[in-house]
Amino acid sequence: MADTFRLQKVLDAFRSCLNENKEVYIKYYIVGWQELVSFMNSLGNVFSFISKDVVSKIQIMENFLSGENGSHYVTVQSMVKFELENDLVDLTKRENHPESGCRTLLRLHRALRWLELFLDRLRTSTEESKTSVMCSDAYNESLAHHHPWLIRKAVDMAFCALPGRDTFFTVMNAGDHTQVVALLGESLPLISEVYQITEDLYLKNNLLELP
Repeated sequence: MADTFRLQKVLDAFRSCLNENKEVYIKYYIVGWQELVSFMNSLGNVFSFISKDVVSKIQIMENFLSGENGSHYVTVQSMVKFELENDLVDLTKRENHPESGCRTLLRLHRALRWLELFLDRLRTSTEESKTSVMCSDAYNESLAHHHPWLIRKAVDMAFCALPGRDTFFTVMNAGDHTQVVALLGESLPLISEVYQITEDLYLKNNLLELP
């Protein structure tokens, strides 16, 4: 994983994510997430409660990609088809396949929505905007729905320790504020498209509430 986060790498990864049929390449989805983890880690331990879980999920997905059934895990679409047809997904309770590709990717998918919402708030923020408020609002719109009360409380506390807006712009290594905002403006529609395609696929196959 890269030591220095660069927003450009996120843009490149998510730009590579979709093929001409709008299928999501898991390989580049993982690369994009690795860069986002690098972004979270560059801000210290504030996001560790999410980044540690994301890292473990990335590892599971990499294992699927390099495993004997790797050819079925090239895209999110091929993975969903393969796992559903072969009864490799626990649809009602976590029992036989607690780390199925469908379930694992769903957790990454939910976290991606939180980051997308937060980065968009950052993009449109002003000098007076508080990162803690932006992050909490994004969290409450997305991941909070899937976390128990105790975790939600811990997360709220963690967000209070977030550095200011300038620090976020600096760690993106994309130039001055105007350049960062412009690059976020390029990156976020790509992330949003990958998110929405995945969301629609999961909705169509009744996979959005996997245990």
